[in-house]
Amino acid sequence: MRASVVLPPLQALRAFEAVGRLLSFRRAGEELLITQSAVSHHIRQLEDMLGVRLFVRKAKSIELTPEGAAYLDRTTEAFTIIASATADARRQAGRQTVRVSVLPSFAANWLVSRLPDFMSRHPEIDVDLEPTLRLTNFVSDDVDLAIRFGAGPWVDVRTEWLMNEELSPVVSPSLFGDGSGFIEPADLLSQTLLDSMNPLGWELWFGEVGVDFRRARILQLTDYNIALQAALNGQGVAIGRLLLIGDHLASGRLVQPFATTVRSEKTAYWLVMPEHRRLSPAAESFRVWLKEQAASVKTGQPDR
Repeated sequence: MRASVVLPPLQALRAFEAVGRLLSFRRAGEELLITQSAVSHHIRQLEDMLGVRLFVRKAKSIELTPEGAAYLDRTTEAFTIIASATADARRQAGRQTVRVSVLPSFAANWLVSRLPDFMSRHPEIDVDLEPTLRLTNFVSDDVDLAIRFGAGPWVDVRTEWLMNEELSPVVSPSLFGDGSGFIEPADLLSQTLLDSMNPLGWELWFGEVGVDFRRARILQLTDYNIALQAALNGQGVAIGRLLLIGDHLASGRLVQPFATTVRSEKTAYWLVMPEHRRLSPAAESFRVWLKEQAASVKTGQPDR
């Protein structure tokens, strides 16, 4: 049956709604688990199809045009209607949903590739990922579980340790070759060091090799995905989270200049759950599956 109207691609509409709501191409990409350039492509595609500009791009910000604001209102309304209809259909079909708040870097580089296994085991359960950097508030957020990175545990929630991250510097061979130009760990101090939020990873690694890095030039980026992309672009040396970047190392897109790696309970992945709320059957199934997946990774359990 031929459609009576020409509709824009769904991916372009999703990108537009996210950018319009967040007023940020970068944050929209993190939420949708796509690159910032992919978001820009979807917006240009939609603008070309509509024949109007949806955003005014400024030096450090963007704004909706009047046409963009009006289109966002209608797009949001349409997505709300679709979401409500989908929820009704799922209830009628007896389907279950588990909603998981997760760091964008962990979702993109570790979790998403493993989800087909969960879906094959539990075809009756839909998984709704919410990629975000902020801590989950189980009282106000519509979330069943969260996956977080850090020292843990946190107050007012239940936590279960999943696995420790393994840290080691990584560089792009396009700029640094095989990394053999770095003879001693202190040689890294001549380069820009990349990390996200805080330099804890570098602190642990340089502490292991006995190098004072307090005068190092560190570029702190919002999310590890951004630090990883900067390393791939040859913009500096990243502290590699080896559980997340295995594919990049195997393909040669990144190399380790030193064999020394560090594991610490301060850089672990944790499953976070509501303190006083019982998990739904779907959430419990996901918890059991996630613990099984994490157990298959050979890392040391944190000291107690």
